[in-house]
Amino acid sequence: MMVENQHTEFKMIWKDECLRSICAFANAQDGKLFIGLDDQGDVIGIDNHKKLLDDLPNKIRDIFGLFPQINHKTENRKNYIEIVVDPSKNPVSYHGHFYYRSGSTIQDLSGSALEQFLLAKRGKKWDGVIAENFSMDDLSENAFTIFRKKAQRSNRIPDEDLNASNKELLEVLNLTEKDHLLRAAVLCFGKNAERLITGAFVKIGFFRTHSDLLYQDVIEGSLIEQVEKTMDLLTTKYMKANIAYEGITRTETYDYPEKALREAVLNAIIHKDYSSNVPVQISVYDRWLMIYNSGRLPEGWTLETLKQKHSSVPANPDIARVFFRAGYIENWGRGVKDMLKYCTGAGLPEPFYKGMGAGFALVFEQEKGAADFSYDSISDKEKDLINSQQNSKKDKQEVFEKFRNDFGTISERFRNDFGTIELQILVEIQNNPNITAEQIAEKINKTPRTVENYLANLKMKGILKRVGPKLGGHWQILNHNGKAER
Repeated sequence: MMVENQHTEFKMIWKDECLRSICAFANAQDGKLFIGLDDQGDVIGIDNHKKLLDDLPNKIRDIFGLFPQINHKTENRKNYIEIVVDPSKNPVSYHGHFYYRSGSTIQDLSGSALEQFLLAKRGKKWDGVIAENFSMDDLSENAFTIFRKKAQRSNRIPDEDLNASNKELLEVLNLTEKDHLLRAAVLCFGKNAERLITGAFVKIGFFRTHSDLLYQDVIEGSLIEQVEKTMDLLTTKYMKANIAYEGITRTETYDYPEKALREAVLNAIIHKDYSSNVPVQISVYDRWLMIYNSGRLPEGWTLETLKQKHSSVPANPDIARVFFRAGYIENWGRGVKDMLKYCTGAGLPEPFYKGMGAGFALVFEQEKGAADFSYDSISDKEKDLINSQQNSKKDKQEVFEKFRNDFGTISERFRNDFGTIELQILVEIQNNPNITAEQIAEKINKTPRTVENYLANLKMKGILKRVGPKLGGHWQILNHNGKAER
């Protein structure tokens, strides 16, 4: 007995709305449409089979340019028709709508789903399209430096290519097309990935309860820098380090294995649906942690597929190739299994995936059952996150304007390379070079430890210099040449 599924559909009689089903099968993998069967797949027969056999080939050809097999079938002297639809190499629309078969349903594609479908029919992915109005000047030298160091250790790019210019390196990575940068190039190496697409950042928050957010951070910049900054924040600010000594050697272990978290962060950043405009979101609780990214699984996959041995099917293959060449990831689909092994080896429960709204989350627990999902659907939270992200961009712009207007000519890099918190810290230091970390923390409503971390990062970048002792000294903001800005 037949049943309706992704490749099979039943109709009792022919109506022109059946053309939607033919369109959906052609846009998907393939399918068979049966005319003269009820919803259970039982043959009830039709009387006009001869007319349909004459009319349907021409109608389907004229509307879609398709030539499906149309077969006359009988069962118990009842006539019915089988229409066998092959997948079309080109997108097919019906009355301006692009229908697509998913499971036993027909979807009317729109928005980012339609864009991805049309790109796929052209043999492209979202990240492989040219990024209009971007040039090499929009890319971060720091991102290239990090990539070269990682790639040299991974030994996946010849030294002569690593020593080439940034432009030549992008060509080696296939991130250019006719002297234009692809979207993957701007995302992986761009000073400000959000100029290309809204939501191209990572957001971390520490929650006491679902409605009680204690503190949060937004990590912007290139995707390569986002990975490093995210891992640094997770291990220095959001998790406790358990310190032990083996002889004179000091070791630190975290609430969750660092290798497992890095794998999870990489998966979220690499496989995210960037056209969704929703950032990667990391929610940290006292006894559990959740990493959410928007996006769909490959055709025919389920969340359980991720935990089994599977092939590597990256949602953003050009982005994935950059991270593979840098040695961040393997390309054999083993990352998830390794991540599970790291956690169970540390005596923790296996992390698990949970479908949420337009994406899914990976959940880490310190003991089984620690995760609590008794809150509203992620779709509502996605809207809030988009709104808060827009507010964050507005706040950052306002802080920059204050910085520029109040203190004269300030390097444009403070706008492109730094997040809101870093800009706020620089504003307070320009206001009062003698200010302490504790005083800055009070003014910008952050913890002293957070401010100390940012100050250390600004000093490491050569943007900030401490002159004199901790008590009685003062701060200097440096320009590109290592001299005081003013």
